[in-house]
Amino acid sequence: MAKRFPDMAGHVTVHKEAASPQAIAISGFQRALHHSRQVAYTLSTIALLLAAAIMTYGVIVRHVVVVGAAPLWQDEVCIFLLVGATFLSAASVQAHRGHVGIEAAVLPSDLNRVRRLLSDLFSFLFCAFFTWKAAALLHEVWVEGQKSPSAWAPPLWIPYLLMTLGMLFLTLQLLLQIMNGLTRRQGGRS
Repeated sequence: MAKRFPDMAGHVTVHKEAASPQAIAISGFQRALHHSRQVAYTLSTIALLLAAAIMTYGVIVRHVVVVGAAPLWQDEVCIFLLVGATFLSAASVQAHRGHVGIEAAVLPSDLNRVRRLLSDLFSFLFCAFFTWKAAALLHEVWVEGQKSPSAWAPPLWIPYLLMTLGMLFLTLQLLLQIMNGLTRRQGGRS
């Protein structure tokens, strides 16, 4: 029976052999993460376009309509949108291995697989720590009701939530890559 499995980027491949329960579990995790990443990536794109529109509006208001006048909310909204776009799109970029990486084409394929697995593992550990600290900061600003010190004073839980969610998605993507690297290695041995 043919089984369909999405790869790390979400592209579906068909496998003719029977899949192990572990592969089926990873496949379900991949599908769920893929759909979550797609929503986050779409929201990031919208946030980036919205930030560009708001900055353009601010420039027109400041330099054309009313010289020297600046909307109070413009800078902080753009910062929040750019923080969200940056962090929420990170997992989608990682799914395509689009972050800065070093290719070692001269290494044998087995050694290169180990190098990639170790790189994913260290990246996962760093991102898991970053996610934990971002969640701790989110909890702190939520409990204390912290707001930006500007005249507009938006709540600070907004950028911390975006940062925490983005890092969580990135950490889960790295975990998926590690799991795929380990199952491919085990599958190659049997």
